[in-house]
Amino acid sequence: MLKDLRVYNTLTKQKELFEPINPPYVGMYVCGPTVYNDVHIGNMRTFLSFDVIYRYLLFLDYKVRFVRNITDVGHLERDADDGEDKIAKKAKLENLEPMEIVQRYTLGFREVADQLNMLSPNIEPCATGHIVEQINLTAKLLEKGLAYEVNGSVYFDVSKYNEDHNYGVLSGRIIEDLIAGNRDLDAQDEKRNKIDFALWKKATPSHIMRWDSPWGKGFPGWHLECTVMSTKYLGNSFDIHGGGMDLKFPHHECEIAQSVGATGQQPAKYWMHTNMLTVNGQKMSKSLGNSFLPAQLFTGDHPLLEEAYSPMTVRFFILQSHYSSTLDFSNEALKAAKKGYKKLINGLKVLRSLDYCEEPETVPNKKVIDQVNQLCDNCYRAMNDDFNTALTIGHLFNLLKKINSLHTQNLKYAELGEEVFDRMKRTYRTFVVDVLGLKEEQPDVLMGLTQSLIDIYKEAKRNKEFDTVDKIRADFKSQGLIIKDMKNDISWAYEE
Repeated sequence: MLKDLRVYNTLTKQKELFEPINPPYVGMYVCGPTVYNDVHIGNMRTFLSFDVIYRYLLFLDYKVRFVRNITDVGHLERDADDGEDKIAKKAKLENLEPMEIVQRYTLGFREVADQLNMLSPNIEPCATGHIVEQINLTAKLLEKGLAYEVNGSVYFDVSKYNEDHNYGVLSGRIIEDLIAGNRDLDAQDEKRNKIDFALWKKATPSHIMRWDSPWGKGFPGWHLECTVMSTKYLGNSFDIHGGGMDLKFPHHECEIAQSVGATGQQPAKYWMHTNMLTVNGQKMSKSLGNSFLPAQLFTGDHPLLEEAYSPMTVRFFILQSHYSSTLDFSNEALKAAKKGYKKLINGLKVLRSLDYCEEPETVPNKKVIDQVNQLCDNCYRAMNDDFNTALTIGHLFNLLKKINSLHTQNLKYAELGEEVFDRMKRTYRTFVVDVLGLKEEQPDVLMGLTQSLIDIYKEAKRNKEFDTVDKIRADFKSQGLIIKDMKNDISWAYEE
């Protein structure tokens, strides 16, 4: 098995050999959803991408502790240090308790994650469950002189931190430019500099979500939760920290400053970021009306959609592009993804029907053996190249050609030999199912009914009952299935 895994590290701006801090253990933290609304498909791309990374690390026999948080407090309206908490605002609008909003959208997020066949993280902590730790970290930064308190709010002093460290190490921002671009301090602004960020905010009388602290009643800043939860469950330094590229600045930059300021250590060795989704070349946004919820994709209930697309079609579509590349949504691309997904799943169906058999008159074909071994190796090489799912899928399609050649008897088992045949079968199934996380969407009960109809079809064909044969063929086609009359057998497949 090839294990020379290389990952692109946003911190160093280059691909690096993946070397865990404490092998074979890997600590991975991914910034999870803010649960005040349904999570759109752009966010789900991030979580799905890290699901594949998690799966591949497990496949390589690493022992992974995967932590993905739930943000249920502290994320304000303008993604800044003022405004109303998004969850509290939603709760007021719907006349509900904030935790009712949290519960509803947390369950909704998990339901979509399950539909997309994402593995659950090992730990899924929430910000409100770690208020004490956030207060303690704020106090520690105050003691170190890297924070200051004003009227019950506490802010991180970026300029002070930058005397000994580099605020901007992840995003490439230059602090002098940031300060110069934020000279205008409002008369009411409590900060020494606009670039300073809140660790703890004083709660106004109307603020619903509030906790007691040494500085009065208030609530934590958004950036604080991830620093607290990642280090609590993974240690002061862990292996992978991930999220969408929109979090690189300021969220992840602030996390680094908080962690380095408190412990003197870089929190994560490898920083990884997923890219954005576009729609027909335009940025996806609610204001443009081109933002999709996963449920809208699954039902087709959106003005820009020509049809519904199943969860596995959407998963396949997302994995057709490298996680760090821009991915463009269009009906044409989604329809192509539906065909591609069905091709791979048809390959799984064919594999289940193939069993090696000796063919005494056939000799091993070195050229074909080398080709199949190369294709299997290429699947590993692609995933080892910064988890390149797009390349991996391409190699799987090439491997599928060999599988189909066996199925149609254009390639003999003995030309491969049992060892290479078993490797081909194992590699294809492992990468499609275990690594890419694709699965057959037809329920088991329907699989049984489908096979029963195939048996009736065979009997009708034997008896030359062609009306029945045509009727079954038409019924299959109406359900997106086709009947395949092979030389020695009759089977069915998904229509591509």
